[in-house]
Amino acid sequence: MGFDVVETAEVAEGWEDAWRAFHHGVRIGRCWVGPPWEEPPADAVPVVIDPGRAFGTGAHATTRLVLEFLQELPPVSLLDVGCGSGVLAIAAAKLGFAPVTALDLDAAAIEATRANAAANGVGLEVRPADLLTEPLPEAGLSVANISLDVVERLLPRLESRLAVTSGYLARDEPVAGGGWRRLDRRTRDGWAADLLERA
Repeated sequence: MGFDVVETAEVAEGWEDAWRAFHHGVRIGRCWVGPPWEEPPADAVPVVIDPGRAFGTGAHATTRLVLEFLQELPPVSLLDVGCGSGVLAIAAAKLGFAPVTALDLDAAAIEATRANAAANGVGLEVRPADLLTEPLPEAGLSVANISLDVVERLLPRLESRLAVTSGYLARDEPVAGGGWRRLDRRTRDGWAADLLERA
């Protein structure tokens, strides 16, 4: 009869919070997106996102690109399609966009967006929706930081004059059905974001 040898190692104290060392705030123009345990710069528009909710912390290149566009566009009503953790919707509300509606199919994303909006003291309409089958509300601007195939299927369904789309690589060119034309494109770290206008 053989015996397996089991080795054990002591777990370092504080292991359950060690992941926090990997999450730091990022400055994106006037905005700062970061975790609740960091102090935002005094001159920044703070967007506090709990990375423990794991739907986007603002650090990804596509999020940064969309946030850059948001800071250059005049505030109008805004629809965040596929809101994830709510970074873009919350930032938009803090930048003066109103009303802001955030939609996602994932119930956990809806919960995360609601919690993050409350933590930031902003009022959003947050609700679950199947983005590709249910009617979408009208808005002056729609933002969609999701995959290329969903962006392409979503564009003809949007009821807005302007859209900022991202979530795809710089080599990808969204086929914008529904009468959209590109006004501007930005890239960062191999990713792209496009500002589109309905022709």
